Amino acid sequence: METTRGRFYVHCPDTSCPRVEDALDHLMGISGWAKTRKCEKTVEAVMAACVEEGKSLYEKGIRTFKLEARRTDKSFPLDSYGIRSKGGEAVLEAVPGLTVDVHAPQGIIEVEIREKAYIFGLAKKGLRGLPVGTAGRGLLLLSGGIDSPVAGFMMASRGMGIDAVYFHAWPYTSEEARQKVITLAGIVGRYSMGIRLYTVGFTAVQIRIKERAPEPWTTVLLRMAMMECAEKLSRRVKAKCLITGESLSQVASQTVENLSCTQSRIKLPVLRPLVGTDKESIIRSAEKIGTYETSILPYEDCCVLFSPPHPVLRGDIDEANKLYEALELDELIDTALQESVMEKCGFPPHIV
Repeated sequence: METTRGRFYVHCPDTSCPRVEDALDHLMGISGWAKTRKCEKTVEAVMAACVEEGKSLYEKGIRTFKLEARRTDKSFPLDSYGIRSKGGEAVLEAVPGLTVDVHAPQGIIEVEIREKAYIFGLAKKGLRGLPVGTAGRGLLLLSGGIDSPVAGFMMASRGMGIDAVYFHAWPYTSEEARQKVITLAGIVGRYSMGIRLYTVGFTAVQIRIKERAPEPWTTVLLRMAMMECAEKLSRRVKAKCLITGESLSQVASQTVENLSCTQSRIKLPVLRPLVGTDKESIIRSAEKIGTYETSILPYEDCCVLFSPPHPVLRGDIDEANKLYEALELDELIDTALQESVMEKCGFPPHIV
């Protein structure tokens, strides 16, 4: 790979192009990319490359185009206007099926005169955002639902490295449910340079809550236990915050009062990138990043299976903490963490 001002050049054989293009489609921090022709900085070579790019556009079904030019090297004989005029004329003459449309072209041929001449068409938009790892590391509470994978993707797009924790309640949740979460971690990991997924067995914690807590409080108390467990895990993985897929008032545990209860026992900041987003928007995002079809597979997570029929909607923090302390969960949570299993998901092959 070469780096110049404003450009990265990735050199690869044709056989590797599909893998490189797929990697670029999943890479945060770039505004766009294109497969590029490189030629000598002569007028003849540049015009020939423009013609070849025009033919390629026509073969892809494109019938209207315009030509754009950028000349960093001022020693090139033609200025930007001259490149556009002469290049467009050469393409029109060589590819009769193409016509010029400067306002709404189906394709654009780009010419850049730098240390060499680069010609490309059909540039693709990148994911933009910030390069992963430039904004610290967060621990994502990942379930098998639609929301949390999208939340992880959104924080990765802001430059955050991601680890994830999944709370498994075998035998109440199935092995298929766990595999579903592993698949989701792999998909999100493709965008975040990989995810270390920690599976924490939470069956004993959930049974304790089920046995001792008032039924309407069970979901809020379970979320409090998950937050406390995740904060302890974050010290091990050096995460600076927790990330959840919670959206305000989407379900009973996500009222502002209950959100306050669930994070009341931890000191780490809790980032909720979806907090003001409606379900339809979250679904569209899940479809875009490729997690939706996996998220809707019919394997329910532990939160759903242990949900009370009439949950508390606006919990009081003092009451929540009094109920939580009575559960005496510290030892159960520590044991669950000690027995947790880590798997690497979605890492690039050269990193694994």
